[in-house]
Amino acid sequence: MWETILNASVQTLTMVFWSTLISVILGFIPAVIMTLTAPDGLRPNKPVYETLSLIVNVFRSFPFIILMIIMIPFTRMLIGKAIGTAAAIVPLTASAIPYIARVFETSLRETDPGVIEAARSFGASDWQIIFRVYVKESIPRMVNGIILLIISLIGYSAMAGTMGGGGIGDVAVRYGYQGYKLSYLVVCSIVLIVFVQAVQMIGNWLFRKLS
Repeated sequence: MWETILNASVQTLTMVFWSTLISVILGFIPAVIMTLTAPDGLRPNKPVYETLSLIVNVFRSFPFIILMIIMIPFTRMLIGKAIGTAAAIVPLTASAIPYIARVFETSLRETDPGVIEAARSFGASDWQIIFRVYVKESIPRMVNGIILLIISLIGYSAMAGTMGGGGIGDVAVRYGYQGYKLSYLVVCSIVLIVFVQAVQMIGNWLFRKLS
């Protein structure tokens, strides 16, 4: 059992790591654009902001299990298969991008307007203000958002396991539920709790340090 749980834990961590990394990189782009084009942004543009905001909201509205099913053809085209750890990363990332984009946008727009005006008065360009003011001032909030994203993805990865994604969820279903082995269900639950607690503790420590 322990070897099975260990392999599943590695698969879960792999899914969560790559989906977090890719979604943070890709989610940062629309977050910056929405921050720039927001009504109180550096370059207000209502059509662009409203369109991006609508897209983010639409994709955030999809329950993960439905998103996984909808994305099967795309996953198969991209990865070559629709099941397995690598395949599960695709819908996990797709569900995470709009979430983290909205979190990043909110974090960036909470920057003190006085600091932005001070940077403008010194002749800073829009991109200098974005990266040297908005991002720098928002790092603690953005890190906090990433921690919440990781915790959500741990839960989603367990859900992905029930549909052939591997990981802790797969072991819990195949051995615990279908195999009527309560010990697997208990251990899998404990492992997920430990993962979440460890991530939250690290996140709290980072938030305090960065703040």
